[in-house]
Parts: sequence; C-alpha cells; structure tokens
Amino acid sequence: MITGAIKSQIDKVWEAFWTGGLSNPLTVIEQMTYLLFIRRLDELQTQKEQKANMLKRPIEDAFYKESENELCWSHFKNMDPEVMHRLFTKEAGIFDFLRNIGNRSAALSKFMKGATFMILLPDFWPRWWKCSRILP
Repeated sequence: MITGAIKSQIDKVWEAFWTGGLSNPLTVIEQMTYLLFIRRLDELQTQKEQKANMLKRPIEDAFYKESENELCWSHFKNMDPEVMHRLFTKEAGIFDFLRNIGNRSAALSKFMKGATFMILLPDFWPRWWKCSRILP
C-alpha cells in the first residue's frame, strides 16, 4: 500500500493532469510517459554532447539536430506556459518531433508514430514542472 509522502506526490501529479484537462488514467499515463521520454532524450543528448566535447569529436547519433534545439527539455522547460504549449502543439513542434524520431531510429518508429498530444490547457505546465522534479 502507498502511504505518506509518496501518495502525496502521486496525488500532485494526478492533480496536475486533472486540472490540465485529462481525467482518463490511461491517457494520463500515456501523456506522462511521453513527457518523461522527452526529458530522457534530452538527458541522453547532453551525455552525447559531453562525450563529444571531451573527445573533441562530432556528436555520434544525436537525437536532436542543431535546428531542433528549441525542442529539447532543457531549452523549453523555463518558457512561459503559453509559449511552451504552442511549442508542443505547433506543426514541426515537439510532438511532431516525437512522431518523426522513429524515422531516424527503426526501434522507435513503431512506438512513436501514433503519439498524440492531449494536454489542452497551457496552465498545466507550471503544475507539471513542480511535479516532474520529484519523479526519478
């Protein structure tokens, strides 16, 4: 059974999605998975950049092209919620990037081609950032 601090943290994450317009538990898990996946891609990209800088070589198998830097978690996480929401929803934005990352990696293509962004309200983002800091 989950009690105490962990339950409180889970409730905060659930509340962030609920107030962001999502109430279906499967949809919440799907959207949270996409967000955590975006965060992880950025972490891996940072590791690749650090390795390339240390070895004084070009980045091998980069996830993000130079023109896609605005789509990195570390870049957009401090943006205004309205601007960030547009970045997620616009054509050639973050979710288009997710759907098309499969074109670069066969392993990802079958999982990401159907990615759909379902967070409707920009005021979701401040709540999410608060919650995402507690997630591993």
